Amino acid sequence: MFRYTIRRLLFAIPTLLVISFIIFALLDLAPGDPTGNLPLTIDAKTREAIRISLGLGEPFHIRYIAWLNQFFINEPLNILEEWWGSPIGDSAGRMRIRSWSTRSPVVDLIVERTPQTLWVVGMSYVVGILIAIPIGVISAYRQYSWIDQAGTLFSMIGFSVPTFFTGLVLIVIFSVNLNWLPMIYDTTHTVTGWDSFIVQVKQIAMPVMVLALFNAAQISRFMRSSMLDNLNQDYVRTARAKGMKEHIVVMVHVLRNSLIPVVTVIALGVPQIFGGAIITEQIFRVNGLGALLIGGIEAADIPLVQTLTFIFAVLIVGFNLIADLLYGILDPRIRYD
Repeated sequence: MFRYTIRRLLFAIPTLLVISFIIFALLDLAPGDPTGNLPLTIDAKTREAIRISLGLGEPFHIRYIAWLNQFFINEPLNILEEWWGSPIGDSAGRMRIRSWSTRSPVVDLIVERTPQTLWVVGMSYVVGILIAIPIGVISAYRQYSWIDQAGTLFSMIGFSVPTFFTGLVLIVIFSVNLNWLPMIYDTTHTVTGWDSFIVQVKQIAMPVMVLALFNAAQISRFMRSSMLDNLNQDYVRTARAKGMKEHIVVMVHVLRNSLIPVVTVIALGVPQIFGGAIITEQIFRVNGLGALLIGGIEAADIPLVQTLTFIFAVLIVGFNLIADLLYGILDPRIRYD
């Protein structure tokens, strides 16, 4: 498996380079000018000077190579400096990816917003998995029963209804009518005790459940289908014929084998949930990566949008590798070497 991991990592390098070129080219060719929001009283000469100061006076390939150098070399070195607390090389003269709107380093903005998104996205994914796996297992084991029908209805509703609609419905019910939960997420809130923890739970409950409902709907369908395939296998009949207890057959042997295809859905769904969280963050005013990306698009902040989009691409490639490696852990029959 070690050699397989190394091969996949080496293959990921050209894949990410191609993706980075496509992202950079598409956004570079997109309409939009960083000087478009400046006052009309600024003359053309000053506007051109501003464009040159932002690096737009260089040819496309020079700007692309500079962006790659900043993303893969300069920014990681800066992160290592922050961790170790000591400079590495010429840290003062190291060029970083800077936002056109704020002139702040893009990576610093992302690091500042990431905890808010991870709170919502991470909790929602964990809750979604904890809901989906029991529903899928019970629905498959009690096929065509009222439990299976209820699970199917739950999955259809969760997968069909968009997150922005679900979020608005929850706001109307729990914030407007019942006044139980706050409709706006306070990103400045810090947990210092039990009372502040309860406040955090209340404000995170609705955005987490909106995303968890969507995740659980998809994962539970895959879990049910995989369980049904394995329940009819010969090894299940053999285990039952040997007198093995039913809960051991289902929860140990069948569930273990059924998780193999579900792992792919779970692993590949992690980057997708970041995309789905963009809309949810806008609804509940979570000041996370989604709000940062939307603000960058509205302001035509190309470096910010390029960097965030490419980070999402890196997540997709990385979790593809993680899903493949988990196959070998869950199923001893799978060997890569």
